[in-house]
Amino acid sequence: MSNYSYYYVKVVADGTDQPKTYKFLRGNPTLFKPPEDTWSTRGRYNLLSRLLRGGLSGSGDIHHPANTVFQLGEKGSGFRPRGAVQDFNTLRRQCLASGTLFEDPEFPAEDSSLYFSKRPDRYVEWRRPMEIADNPQLFVEGFSRFDVQQGELGDCWLLAAVANLTMDENLFFQVVPEDQSFDENYAGIFHFRFWQYGRWVDVVIDDRLPTYRGELLYLHSAESNEFWSALLEKAYAKLHGSYEALKGGTTCEAMEDFTGGVTEMYQMDQTPPNLFSILLKAFERNSLLGCSIEPDPNIVEAETPQGLIRGHAYSITRVKYVEIQTPNQYGRIPLLRLRNPWGNEAEWNGPWSDQSPEWRFIPDHEKEELGLTFDVDGEFWMSFQDFTRYFTQLEICNLNPDSLTEDELNAGKKRWEMSVFEGEWVRGVTAGGCRNFLETFWHNPQYRITLEYPDEDDDKCTVIVALMQKNRRAQKRMGAECLTIGFAIYHLEYPDRLPKPLDINFFKYNASVARSPAFINLREVTCRFKLPPGVYCIVPSTFDPNEEGEFLLRIFSENKNNMEENDEEVGVGEVDDRVREEPEPDRNEEKVREFFKKLAGDDMEVDWMELKEILDFAMRKETHNQGFSKDVCRSMVAMLDVDHSGKLGFEEFKSLWNDIRKWRAVFKLYDKDESGLLSAFELRQALNSAGYRLNNHILNILVHRYGTKEGMITFDDYIMCAVRLKTMIEIFKERDPDSTNTATFTMEEWIEKTLYS
Repeated sequence: MSNYSYYYVKVVADGTDQPKTYKFLRGNPTLFKPPEDTWSTRGRYNLLSRLLRGGLSGSGDIHHPANTVFQLGEKGSGFRPRGAVQDFNTLRRQCLASGTLFEDPEFPAEDSSLYFSKRPDRYVEWRRPMEIADNPQLFVEGFSRFDVQQGELGDCWLLAAVANLTMDENLFFQVVPEDQSFDENYAGIFHFRFWQYGRWVDVVIDDRLPTYRGELLYLHSAESNEFWSALLEKAYAKLHGSYEALKGGTTCEAMEDFTGGVTEMYQMDQTPPNLFSILLKAFERNSLLGCSIEPDPNIVEAETPQGLIRGHAYSITRVKYVEIQTPNQYGRIPLLRLRNPWGNEAEWNGPWSDQSPEWRFIPDHEKEELGLTFDVDGEFWMSFQDFTRYFTQLEICNLNPDSLTEDELNAGKKRWEMSVFEGEWVRGVTAGGCRNFLETFWHNPQYRITLEYPDEDDDKCTVIVALMQKNRRAQKRMGAECLTIGFAIYHLEYPDRLPKPLDINFFKYNASVARSPAFINLREVTCRFKLPPGVYCIVPSTFDPNEEGEFLLRIFSENKNNMEENDEEVGVGEVDDRVREEPEPDRNEEKVREFFKKLAGDDMEVDWMELKEILDFAMRKETHNQGFSKDVCRSMVAMLDVDHSGKLGFEEFKSLWNDIRKWRAVFKLYDKDESGLLSAFELRQALNSAGYRLNNHILNILVHRYGTKEGMITFDDYIMCAVRLKTMIEIFKERDPDSTNTATFTMEEWIEKTLYS
């Protein structure tokens, strides 16, 4: 059964400022056409079809090995711990030693693990497999795509992905580890692994499963004593918080979570002319393929006269040009093999279906190579022409390069080249909004990619760009919805002559050469492009400025691509000409010197409290009579306190005073309304003018640490930023005399430097 309800997708077409909201059938990725009052023309459906079409072994700033596995909640996993971090082997050993079966406190056998919005409509009993069937097994005669049967949960999108997963043994055992069974070392505990935003996460569960009248409620295998699929579904539900969280979704999402791949979506009335070539290349690279038919709003999963099920997710299990011989001609015909995840008699009944007369024209050796069978198993062949005629949506999950084994590569399988970067949009710093907001657009993160080699069969380079926002599903209970996201690509004709990052002037006078078809509030926006070899800049953004979120940017190409952040190198640069010249005379300077001597006493030194008195007196206007915080005064002392006495002498104070006057002059350049505040967007320019070169990562950290909730920086916090930057850069340079960009500290030295600075 499917969950017959709806969800809404907000789309903003490029160059417009008004979003349109469209309605989808939940439980299936295909588009649902609402009544005529909200959907007046077929043209609007075609628009959305175009908008929805559309990329760690490569480069990037994810610093752990591609196949590193984190435990759920472990530091680095991307998830906050819900309780104690659960290690499968440790927990199993403890259960075996105590003679008890594992009970998971983090995902208990209670209604809350089933639903978060309502109570179940019947009594659900949680049972272990030995209470459900005799001789329970993880696998009965191995695993296959025919093992997966849908239950009462509306997650056929998940079933289609699970069926595809069984097609590749290497991928399957990456998700379902082989170190567990109901025979050896059984302790009621199992674990599964899922890809989440660039990391593999290990999820531990107990084997208590929801049943009604003694039978499994949800996903199950055709064999009553086989339990790998039901346990896999439970682990996936735990990852997302409940079984209810699995209602509604696209096969794309599950395929990516099972493989770490990048998924493309195509509407069949808007497919590119080379679609079969795309499918062939995808199959060559072990891509996972899924498709579906637009649902009938009046009938749930209605069957068409051709034997196909509307509103249902199918798997594509083979793509091939097949030899055909007729009395009059010899040639090749493009065929696809598909599977209905129900694995039952619901099959295509048209040309090339089971036992259809067309198979008479296929040579016996070709039939043998195809492994042709005509069983009542939900699997069937059809021509590519009929496929594009009867199906309405196609999904391709392109696998990351690490998913292919050496044996597969030796057997002729190919792999993508991939680059991946993590980033974030921070209010007032890197959340610049789309190109409609030119003044802030250039503040978005920027990524430079170099394409050197065209495809084998073309003079251009195939590039798949995938922008995924992170953790929005997990935050849904707190009211967070997906942001409306997209990206633009710019050609850099003379990259060495351009600033890093590209500034507002570049975007004023240069149009994008490619972009996502729309800004849309889905987890991921993906699009395939054909670009000439060259250097390009990709700018990912939200539609509106100041929308905060984390993202993952992935690039797939047929040949090697070189990708880097298009950003400043951290370090010291030139001070702004407007500041470098002699600062304006300070009428208070003599008074400040006298005040210092008065407070310093006989030893001519001041501590942080005395320094605060001096600076509060001298900077009354800039601090709006609020004075400096004790933290910034302590940091100022530490910046120049060579002997760690906690005090400054007069010469050290003079040096500090010159720095403060320079930083104050910079602040005035950008605080045009004399409010005593800088916007975070202005912080980068202000610190650049003060002689500090920072990238987006450092700026994001500074604003997280020192910015207000509204993304503003006070004069006091701006001075703190400047003090900390100068101190840390000088500490580093002292240990890097040869400018190798590397410094070495002992643990004691590092703690001393960071604590006191």
